[in-house]
Amino acid sequence: MVNFVFQVVQTTIIQLLSLFGIFFVFGFILSKIQTAVLRNYLGSVGWRGLLWTAWLGTPIHEYSHALMAVIFRHKIDQVVLFSPNASTGELGHVNHSYNPRSFYQSLGNFFIGLAPLIIGPVILVVLLYILVSQGREVFSQLAGSESSFSAFIKGIINFLSSLFSWTNLTSYRFWVFLYISFCIASHLAPSRSDQKSMWQGWLVIVVYLFIFNLAARLFSRDISNYIFNFSNFFSGLITVYIYVLVISFIHFLLSFLILLPWRKR
Repeated sequence: MVNFVFQVVQTTIIQLLSLFGIFFVFGFILSKIQTAVLRNYLGSVGWRGLLWTAWLGTPIHEYSHALMAVIFRHKIDQVVLFSPNASTGELGHVNHSYNPRSFYQSLGNFFIGLAPLIIGPVILVVLLYILVSQGREVFSQLAGSESSFSAFIKGIINFLSSLFSWTNLTSYRFWVFLYISFCIASHLAPSRSDQKSMWQGWLVIVVYLFIFNLAARLFSRDISNYIFNFSNFFSGLITVYIYVLVISFIHFLLSFLILLPWRKR
């Protein structure tokens, strides 16, 4: 019996990592970069230095929450797209409520908290295609970069060389794209309140997936193949996330170098 339960737990963990591991890894790395960018501003020009990206990035962040809340049939109580508060550090928020007895709405908490990490990167790719010369070809440089470390490095180098080509550098559309990208990428990571909402939904996912696996095992069935096939949809986001991380890291480097003369001793 103990071995039976252990196998179900093991299967459930593997399925969860297959489905959502990319979001946790990407969210963790992105949050670290955003914290470093925040430190660059706070250590030089102060909290208001964030506003040059927050005025656009925060509304997109909050709108993503609101859109996902509607999809999962939550009641929208209040939407504040942008209202910076220096004392609390809050830039905006979405208040929503739901029926805790509803599996669908309870599950929605996870995706509502995760929403900016799904919608924001998609917007960035669309902007790349629209504003950057040969944007599709630039993005394609990252295709397959997740297959190995050498492929990753080569993909990043090819991407940067294509993105910062002389043709792009002499185009105002490219600089508009770069600025908007900084705005969006700087405000994608889940806030503490977002993470709290995500964990509520995450618990629902874990419990129900464990129950499904338990029932499947009792009837000598295995739903792992269905889970892995569905996870291929999310794995397609890997290239998009690598792109977002590169843009975020460029922002970190530029903010560090440009703000260096104002850095507080």
